[in-house]
Amino acid sequence: SRRMLLLLVALFFLPLAVAFMAYYGGWRPEGSTNHGELLQPIRQLPAAQAEPLAGKWALAYVGDGACDNDCQTALVFARQTRLSLAAETNRVKWVLFATDNCCNREYLDAAHKGIVVIDAAADRAALLGALPAQDLRHSLFVIDPLGNIVLRYDVRNNPRGLLEDVKKLLKLSHIG
Repeated sequence: SRRMLLLLVALFFLPLAVAFMAYYGGWRPEGSTNHGELLQPIRQLPAAQAEPLAGKWALAYVGDGACDNDCQTALVFARQTRLSLAAETNRVKWVLFATDNCCNREYLDAAHKGIVVIDAAADRAALLGALPAQDLRHSLFVIDPLGNIVLRYDVRNNPRGLLEDVKKLLKLSHIG
């Protein structure tokens, strides 16, 4: 009977011990469900740019305020993704961080009514220092309500991936 008791204890505690060893030994699963690039380590927006976002999730594009074709494509991509959130739309802001030549108001007012435009020219170096340097022209960033830049998404990819990622973040988030 003692042998049976030890077998039952091992049956319950052995998987727990293996899980602890794997976790603290540094093993992580290789697969992920996100479509965008999860930024590691998490980067913080400069305070001047984070303040207007105040407690909301954001889909942000960083670029020249004159808004060339790449900018226009990214803004349409962000707008359509935000609108596809339906009931959750009010939890997500849609942002253009203009690093130069702010701003092509005629285009923005006509095509992107409701976009938050932040003139980041004065604090350009701090903003660009917080972002990954690769392919900024084709990138949308997901920013959490605390001002952390969480995810980078390439707008040349299928837009459904960004929509799925944002829906998942909103579902799991209790803030914003």
